[in-house]
Amino acid sequence: MTDLAAASRETIQKGSQSFAAAAALFDPQTRADAEMLYAWCRHCDDVIDGQTLGHEREALAPDEVQRRLEGLYAQTRAALAGEPTDDPAFAAFREVARRRAIPEQYAIELIDGFAMDVAGRRYETIEDTLDYCWHVAGVVGAMMAIVMGVAPGDLTTLRRAQDLGLAFQLTNIARDIVEDAVNGRVYLPADWLAQAGVAEDAIAAPEHRAAVAGLARRLVEAAEPYYASARWGLRGLPFRSAWAVAAALGVYREIGVKVVARGPAAWDERVSTSTGEKVMLALGGGLMAARGATLDRWRKGPARPTLWSKI
Repeated sequence: MTDLAAASRETIQKGSQSFAAAAALFDPQTRADAEMLYAWCRHCDDVIDGQTLGHEREALAPDEVQRRLEGLYAQTRAALAGEPTDDPAFAAFREVARRRAIPEQYAIELIDGFAMDVAGRRYETIEDTLDYCWHVAGVVGAMMAIVMGVAPGDLTTLRRAQDLGLAFQLTNIARDIVEDAVNGRVYLPADWLAQAGVAEDAIAAPEHRAAVAGLARRLVEAAEPYYASARWGLRGLPFRSAWAVAAALGVYREIGVKVVARGPAAWDERVSTSTGEKVMLALGGGLMAARGATLDRWRKGPARPTLWSKI
């Protein structure tokens, strides 16, 4: 294992236990490339948020955040051009982008998602929220699919990968509604908030927990058709990659289920899955991947439902 791959693996193990558990199911080269891509994504997110591996947020002045954003654009384009760098995250990204031919458009669209946070974009409708989800997660799903061997021109499979990213981010938003609101970020559609009678600056108020729980349920329900669509992308992946993706699907979907089940208490502590649950969901993912490699691959799959899409 190279130093870059080792550093990236350490990043994923500290930054996302769920992703780390799923990545262990990949073949060695795919795992290394997926972890290097993740390390870059995690680094970019941390730079904008003033965090370390998603924790210990530092308050940053607006001009400093803008400077950091411009730096991410410049470093990302330099990495894609193959220019040398001393930054391990960008060195790892340069290597995986070259090896897997990741399109520049996808990498830049991820940074565009962080620019939305910097600009404090307001999301009026669920379609606006989904546009944000595309930039910070759907495009990551597409890049991960390319890392797993999907051709950049295979839009059918890439749409399914996009759908999984969208479902993941909708689930994340539901889980983190209150924490995000405390940090001044609101991803809930403004029209949903108006219907629930919750002001954007009062989302974290205890008296609105029941209403916020209802909004979280709507987000989780909105994620369901994307999870269902994503399953049909598994048959376009090698078996071990399909298993890893199916395991991640099961873990994240279970987080959404738990958020809904806890209702107003969903934000008393961060919702997660236990090690035992991850093992069981990984086993279930293996069965789902096996189905994708046999029954699903041998028959014509259903057309993708009429869902929001960027690809």
